[in-house]
Order: sequence, then structure tokens, then C-alpha cells
Amino acid sequence: MSERGGGVDEVLVALSDRTRRRLLDLLGERGEASATELAAELPVSRQAVVKHLGVLEAAGLVVSRRHGREVRYAVRPEPLDLTARWMAALAASWDRKLDAVKRRAESD
Repeated sequence: MSERGGGVDEVLVALSDRTRRRLLDLLGERGEASATELAAELPVSRQAVVKHLGVLEAAGLVVSRRHGREVRYAVRPEPLDLTARWMAALAASWDRKLDAVKRRAESD
């Protein structure tokens, strides 16, 4: 699994911002919402929310669809699943390495 260009890097960058994480939480709770609805829940402007949603959409974490004059956003869980699997594999690798160091240290 590649962590470059295929999503993990973009997801980690997108998740590095507290406002974007909160937007994902809100969308997860609501199912879908407009930028205006989301901005009402946050201490930032609607324009800032739209920019954050653009970053989330570029990372594949949200999808937008036009509903009349309004754009509605919803969470796409697949990139989060991919990132979680990558992180779990990384953690397992480090656990194996640390166990080997511990065994060596205890055998001396």
C-alpha cells in the first residue's frame, strides 16, 4: 500500500487541522450538510468552511453534490479506512522492532 499520491499523505494533511476534523465530525453526525449549515456550528466564516471543505474533498474525505442552488457535502469513509490500515501496519512494524530490541537487551 502506497502512502504517497494515493491518499494517505493527503488525508494526514487534511486531518492536521482542527477545523477540518470538526467538519468531518459534523458531517458524520448529520450525514450531509451545506457549507452554510456547517459554518453555523463553527467559529469561522462560511468562506473559510468552503476552503476547508475543498481540502477535505481534494483528499477524498468528502464528496459534494449540487442540490438546486446549494452544494451538499457528505463524508467518504474509504480514505480514512486506508489511512487507518496504513497506521496499524506501521504500528505493528514498530512493535516487532521494539520486541526484538527488548529480547536482545534481556538476553545480554
